[in-house]
Amino acid sequence: MKQLHWVAAAFLFALPGLALAAPIDGSRLSPLWGVPFVGVLLSIALIPLFAPMFWHHHFGKVVAACSLAFLLPFAYTFGPAAAGVNFVHALLAEYIPFILLLTALFAVAGGIYIRGNLHGSPGLNVAIMAIGAVLGSVMGTTGASMLMIRPLVRANDNRKHKAHVVVFFIFIVSNAGGSLTPLGDPPLFLGFLKGVDFFWTVSHILPQTLFLIGALLLLFYGIDWWYYHRHEEILPADPTPDNEPIGFDGAANFWLLGVIAALVLLSGVWKSSVVFNIAGTEVDLPGLVRDVGLVAVTLVSLCLTPRQVHEDNQFSWGPMQEVAKLFAGIFLTIIPVIAMLRAGVNGPFGAIVSAVTRPDGWPDPVMYFWASGALSSFLDNAPTYLVFFNTAGGDPALLMTSLAPTLVAISAGAVFMGANTYIGNAPNLMVKAIAEDRGVNMPSFFGYMAWSGAILIPLFVAMTFIWFR
Repeated sequence: MKQLHWVAAAFLFALPGLALAAPIDGSRLSPLWGVPFVGVLLSIALIPLFAPMFWHHHFGKVVAACSLAFLLPFAYTFGPAAAGVNFVHALLAEYIPFILLLTALFAVAGGIYIRGNLHGSPGLNVAIMAIGAVLGSVMGTTGASMLMIRPLVRANDNRKHKAHVVVFFIFIVSNAGGSLTPLGDPPLFLGFLKGVDFFWTVSHILPQTLFLIGALLLLFYGIDWWYYHRHEEILPADPTPDNEPIGFDGAANFWLLGVIAALVLLSGVWKSSVVFNIAGTEVDLPGLVRDVGLVAVTLVSLCLTPRQVHEDNQFSWGPMQEVAKLFAGIFLTIIPVIAMLRAGVNGPFGAIVSAVTRPDGWPDPVMYFWASGALSSFLDNAPTYLVFFNTAGGDPALLMTSLAPTLVAISAGAVFMGANTYIGNAPNLMVKAIAEDRGVNMPSFFGYMAWSGAILIPLFVAMTFIWFR
């Protein structure tokens, strides 16, 4: 611990010098600086598939190694001051607000338990998914998924075929439902932190969201109706007895969800001249109030929620700890990637910028939609959003106005196409694990892709012709 105290003291002593460090010139960087970032993303995508036990026990070490593979050479090449400035900016401007919001939503959602037994008819399943889709933009796709998947699985545990129910739940609740507010999905919150207005997404992506969710609900109803009316689909005995009424335990957490939404909205509309400069990173008063408020909400939720509710929900901090460690590496190693993308066609990634740019120099929404979507399918959609947000120039004022179709394409691609694979969005794997734990025989990695390829890809093609040409 003494060494940590000395490091902290040295860092604080060096703050004035850090603030004077020059920003990175992305046009002068080698593409090799992006290798640690790619290493983090490929580790997240591949190691859990091929070495799940190793990943479970050592994922923090893997991410730390990739992070140091960037930070130490960067500090040696450009100096400790430049490394310190960029580290502090990633920490204070992006990582801490991002993690605090996810933590608050995770804690509050984990404090709500839906008790009782429903009976999974096609109409009821559609209703549960529609409610979950609405909740996705209010409490986040992770929160809505964790809240709704258990009662949905219980409702269908007397049926022979139920994997398709969970697959469509991932499509609708764990992904598409989070497309309307910065609370809904991590990519949109990162855009909010970059300066995108809170209500911009709902005013620009609502038609696409209604189309996708509506089409998925209709398709699901038809498929589920066919399964439901097959011979011997309903088991003779219901594994979940009807011995308690339908209701909520820990309902006080619903009020805390409202507080979270109010804090995030307040930080977007409240303009204050009070700004704290920390090693060259400006932290404004509204953002500080939001983050302190989110910590308070998390603590209040943990204090108010009865222990039995957490036990019934099988609540643990393991998933949140994993997300925190993974994104620490992502936000650190993405620093040089963003700098190189900001350099535009003259930078090391000029070929990527040119590929998504029309001959007249304007961004091509079709390319942005499919490029951001393709990467979000196999990598995490939050860093994918950041990459293409910066590829399009990174200016929120321009992206919300003249380049609005481009920002719509980036947002829709990152959020919607995270449903294409189990690894496209964190809730996908969490829902799969919960369903399998409750006895659902879920499709394999490629089996799930067969479902998404047959159901989602044609819908995305239709969206391309309607909105992104």
